[in-house]
Amino acid sequence: MSKLLIIAEKPSVATDLARVLGKLPEMGKFKKQKDYFENDHAYVASALGHLVALRMPTKDDGKKLPWSMTHLPHIPKSFELEPIERSLAKYKLLVRLLKKKDVDTVVNACDAGREGELIFRYLMDMANIKKDLTIKRMWMQSMTDGSILEAWENMRTGDEMNDLADAAVCRSQSDWLIGLNGTRALTAFNSRNGGFNVTSAGRVQTPTLVILTEKERLIRNFVSRPYYEVHADFKVENGEYDSRWFVEDFEKDEEDNQKKADRIWTLEEAEAIKSRCEGKTGIVEENKKPSKQAPPQLFDLTSLQREAGNKFGFSAKRTLQLAQALYDRYKLLTYPRTDSKYLPEDYVDTVKGTVLTISQGKPNDTLNSTLVSSAKWLIGNNKIIPTKRVFNTKKVSDHFAIIPTGKLPPAKLDEAAAKLYQLVLQRFFAIFYPHAEFEVTRRITRIGNDSFLTAGRILVVPGYLEVYGRKPGVAADKDELVYVADGESAENLTVEMRANETKPPARFNDSTLLSAMETAGKRVDDDELREAMSDRGLGTPATRAAIIENLIRQKYVFRNEINKRELVVSNKGIALVDLLDEIGITTLGSPEMTGEWEFKLKEMEAGRLDKDQFMNEIIELTNGIVAQTKEFTAEKVNRIFPDLETACLECDSSPLKQTDGVFECKNPECNFRLKKHIASHELTEQEARDLIVNKKIGPITDFKNRFGQPFEAELTFAKEKKTWKVAFVFEGDDRREEELKNIRDDQIICQAKLTDDSETLIPIYEVESAYLAPAMATKVDDRGVRISKTILKREIPTEQAVKLFVDGKTDLMPGFLSKKGRKFSAHLTIDREKGKLGFEFAPRKNAKKSTDSEDADTTVKAPKKKAAKKKKAAKKKTTRKKTTTKKAKKKSTKKSPKKKPAPAEPVAEENKSE
Repeated sequence: MSKLLIIAEKPSVATDLARVLGKLPEMGKFKKQKDYFENDHAYVASALGHLVALRMPTKDDGKKLPWSMTHLPHIPKSFELEPIERSLAKYKLLVRLLKKKDVDTVVNACDAGREGELIFRYLMDMANIKKDLTIKRMWMQSMTDGSILEAWENMRTGDEMNDLADAAVCRSQSDWLIGLNGTRALTAFNSRNGGFNVTSAGRVQTPTLVILTEKERLIRNFVSRPYYEVHADFKVENGEYDSRWFVEDFEKDEEDNQKKADRIWTLEEAEAIKSRCEGKTGIVEENKKPSKQAPPQLFDLTSLQREAGNKFGFSAKRTLQLAQALYDRYKLLTYPRTDSKYLPEDYVDTVKGTVLTISQGKPNDTLNSTLVSSAKWLIGNNKIIPTKRVFNTKKVSDHFAIIPTGKLPPAKLDEAAAKLYQLVLQRFFAIFYPHAEFEVTRRITRIGNDSFLTAGRILVVPGYLEVYGRKPGVAADKDELVYVADGESAENLTVEMRANETKPPARFNDSTLLSAMETAGKRVDDDELREAMSDRGLGTPATRAAIIENLIRQKYVFRNEINKRELVVSNKGIALVDLLDEIGITTLGSPEMTGEWEFKLKEMEAGRLDKDQFMNEIIELTNGIVAQTKEFTAEKVNRIFPDLETACLECDSSPLKQTDGVFECKNPECNFRLKKHIASHELTEQEARDLIVNKKIGPITDFKNRFGQPFEAELTFAKEKKTWKVAFVFEGDDRREEELKNIRDDQIICQAKLTDDSETLIPIYEVESAYLAPAMATKVDDRGVRISKTILKREIPTEQAVKLFVDGKTDLMPGFLSKKGRKFSAHLTIDREKGKLGFEFAPRKNAKKSTDSEDADTTVKAPKKKAAKKKKAAKKKTTRKKTTTKKAKKKSTKKSPKKKPAPAEPVAEENKSE
């Protein structure tokens, strides 16, 4: 008897398919085997996302292709596949099932879309089954029982999906070609003077870096300007209100975007305004007008990631993981990796059923009474009706908007997951509610020719905001205004002049970067390409979080230590963007290329473009990128520099050879070298000579840290083990040595644990400008830990220093000043192992740090298991030997040298397993 083999993309989907299809009379109940389901008519099994990937390049002899320019461009005659190591067991299971004699039909039940098609096609190609198989396709828009049955009853043939499969394969192969050849060419250039400097590039990753870098340059080049504001408090019959002086007829200056209506650029003018208005009575002009606000659209993944980032501080990656858990594990949400904000037009009854089920739910910690009441109101007032703003099949691509499935949530859902679920539920209900109505007030108080502005907004009809618990009245405390009659006199109580300075634009965070990636098509001039990118932008909703994390992993971007939401482009990231410009391969960092690809891939999906034509263009582009990089490299390498007239410190050979990147010994058996570029400063020949001869130079004033900020330091040159290395010497290092030499017992302020899990106590000293823990030696500094008495302009009193070292955390202290000039409050924390200070911010109202933090666990776990895991990990830690005032001796153990890991190959961004 012949059988079907149904292949889902994920185990959870396979389980649902077996459950739903097993209820069909013609199918029968499935029995659970070890890794699949079986009955008399079919097998149901699953992949784990991608099981098969394009093989990394090799030479003719089968050995790995060397990372050198001579082996580029690498254009294989045919692309080979290989199983992904971590998913090998799943792959072998599916091949075994495919080879079963009774299997004659295979049903592709992978996710509906380009990547789902690619997962299945690559699996079938790699398996290379010799017998004839009939291929069918289940196209499921969600995992509700009805959607599964509808897909089952309306299966497509394998041939109907060939155009989509062609587009999927071409996307995969073109990402491989551009990523591999671009990465290897740039790596070869950056490694030309020795070492191995991996320089990753990719079709989506690099344009995203360009977007970040453009903003970073604006911030680094920003010149702050001082200005003043004049604020006044007025008293009227019903109370008091504050106001700010402004220019009523202000016109925007296109050449100076720092000019604003309320900014005063000289102290003299600000003082004159204050003098004119103090103690005077003003006349009020009250302008009110009604305003309506439509409910926001349903969530796609990118908008959900943005909202969760703004409200809860979740990173894009964290939000995706939570949404995936709510889909896979809890079955509370529909498929999250979607780029649509709409539902199919035939989904009205399903939505009614979902809302009805929730309206009958019992309120609990996850499903609060406001949400249950909102659902009841929608059902009672028959508000679930067809409207193009919600139900529009033409705007549904592979998957529709993220909405609740209708399953009632457990009361004790993981807190972070509960927050995300509530966010989706609120948005889902809100879109069926009427508009919110406001009364917008613009109040101008005039004293002679001077005008003061007060603005506010009062919520009159909550409309959809009822879902969020809002009531008629004021929209927020800051918007609340006392009633004033038009033409009423206002007594001036105070006039205050405030000094300020212009601030650079804010850096991207996960939320704003996701928005920039989503709308990257707006940067494209060509109308057709812009239209092609309108649906996708840079990357897909499913891959954007991974792109951000990959940029961080490659050290092109890092999260600011103080404000962890803020993404900062490193000097390495800026250097890559500069290099693309110098070489002339800016196409690699341009959204136009992604737009052109998306346009052509959509043409291919529609059967209007031949796949060979597309791939020939990709090969031509690849050849061009490599050719230009080779030519640029040759110019740099072949440039003639004069020798450096000084002797080698290793073998005494003279002179030294100078290249575009290093000063090095000419003796082929000697490995002595000195890099020319150190922290964005290029050593002159004289500086290099002095450093080699005197082992020290400086101070040099134009070094730059990873934020691009200049710093001053001396350089030293010393031999460590077998290599000569440069080190920075900062002002105060000599003073620190003096501090350690002269510490006294009467300067001890407390004793603290050497490590968190140690009983060993060490003394903490207070000296003139710092707190010292000499025995707390670290790998970075064997002189121990030194904490300055002033951190970000905030004095650290002795009692707080004691709490820091004894408890590991200070009280919440206000008055820190960020690099942007903003004041903030925080606890200081200390990592005793690394000797590193940190900041811990007070939790938001009604929010717990453990779940709101970006650093929270990235999987949804039960609290007890998490605690048990931490306890187990704590047991594994070793304690150091006891000490008093002396430095703790480090236990040395010989270890066999670790094998250097192979360099990471570029991974096609959309090929990563879901």
